[in-house]
Amino acid sequence: MRKSGSGQNGAHGGRKESRQGFRSREDKPARKAAPAKPRGVKSAAAKTRAPSAVREKPVAARPQAKPAITEAPRQTRAQARADAQEVLATGVQTLVVEPDEADMRVDRFLVARFPQLAFTHIQRIVRKGELRIDGKRAQPNERLVAGQKVRVPPLKLDQQRPVSRSPAKDQDERDFLKSITLYEDKDVLIINKPMGLAVQGGSGTKRHVDGMLDSLAGEDGQKPRLVHRLDKDTAGCLVIAKTRFAASTMAKSFRARTTRKIYWALVAGVPRVRQGRVSTYLAKEGEEGDARMKVAQHGDEGASHALTYYAVIDTAAQKLAWLSLKPVTGRTHQLRAHAAHIGHPIVGDPKYFDIENWELPGGIQNKLHLLARRIVIAHPRTGKPIDVTAPLPPHMQQSFNLLGLDTSQYDPIVEAPED
Repeated sequence: MRKSGSGQNGAHGGRKESRQGFRSREDKPARKAAPAKPRGVKSAAAKTRAPSAVREKPVAARPQAKPAITEAPRQTRAQARADAQEVLATGVQTLVVEPDEADMRVDRFLVARFPQLAFTHIQRIVRKGELRIDGKRAQPNERLVAGQKVRVPPLKLDQQRPVSRSPAKDQDERDFLKSITLYEDKDVLIINKPMGLAVQGGSGTKRHVDGMLDSLAGEDGQKPRLVHRLDKDTAGCLVIAKTRFAASTMAKSFRARTTRKIYWALVAGVPRVRQGRVSTYLAKEGEEGDARMKVAQHGDEGASHALTYYAVIDTAAQKLAWLSLKPVTGRTHQLRAHAAHIGHPIVGDPKYFDIENWELPGGIQNKLHLLARRIVIAHPRTGKPIDVTAPLPPHMQQSFNLLGLDTSQYDPIVEAPED
């Protein structure tokens, strides 16, 4: 913890007392104007004053100045996190961004500092403008710089984490993560996230990928970090960083749009334009949990540009189409909202499927038919591409089999332009 504030106050107090002591002896001009006294008397007076001045100076200045030159022992990250937890509900607090936290999104920064808080609560205080960075209102996607001061409002403790974890539960979660691993090395983990498994916690969500990553935490308490997100009902490739260096490097790759992402979807109807581009502004509407994205206009509150390329790979009796989708931007529900916007919502989408009197073909399950099929990202250390593909989830495999869709087809928009 930083104690520079108390040190400065102490030093100031010391200088103030010293100046007061000096003024109390500003009587030399008066003595020169007064009648001369016998030499011996004057010497005695000086002797009686001198010890008093010498004694007062250390008492006034030295103890007060000492905190200014005394440095507090440097805290470990575990100690800093423990201190933060103790003041969760005690009032406003200011956190200083450490060098290894630089370039983190502000919401991820708070997740790391306050792991027992629900992510939805953290998002809420950011959205309401209660979070300040160097005195300015923080934006949800704002990146931090080392040394910045983050002012945090009083936090509501939604759900306390257990004090100790169950070794048996940790082992079960490690085994589960291993069973869905598509790629892993000392820096990167890519899993095949099942449909229905949330990536992060929220209201009423106890089982999620982020929570499972606690089971992979090292001896220093550091656990792997999510690099991006998928919707709960979207299956497929999910990238996870096992080190802070990898997290920072791969996050930059996503922001620079050098990471290639290919999704597969089964949609209602067949687009008249077989290969095209969807460019809109999207804004969130509704409350947390029931929120959805709507097409907005440039300049609308909360509106962000979203760009998607799509191509029709195959069709089934002109009633369904298998699309390959490439999102250039990464907005919430982007592919689902864009598919609905062009009149071909994704089969099984409970939020965006709005075609009246439309019936599912026999044998097809009413589940979201969207897969994060392939991801190509530069390795954080070597720079060489990591190219990973996820298989169809069981419900999509069943649908493709019923419709006679061949998954060995070439993906036509791997080389789609970036803007």
